[in-house]
Amino acid sequence: MPRKGVTGHDGWVVTEALATALVALEQLPPKHQPQAHMDDMRKLLASAGDPAAVSLHLAQAKCRLFPDLDRAMIYREYGISSDEYG
Repeated sequence: MPRKGVTGHDGWVVTEALATALVALEQLPPKHQPQAHMDDMRKLLASAGDPAAVSLHLAQAKCRLFPDLDRAMIYREYGISSDEYG
């Protein structure tokens, strides 16, 4: 069976990359944040589908970028309860 796209899961890869990049850019001082690009990234993420899935991608990205932070706090920050995703 032929793969869809290049990797077979292109949409997931792009969504993960956008979420990680957006979380990283949010850490810059406000005057250095490329707001227009960040707004476009948010639009692209929103078009990826389910808002809950987007929140999960963002939370997971923040957990990867900041492994010393409390994971439950990060998930709550993105509106995800601890009983939803542990």
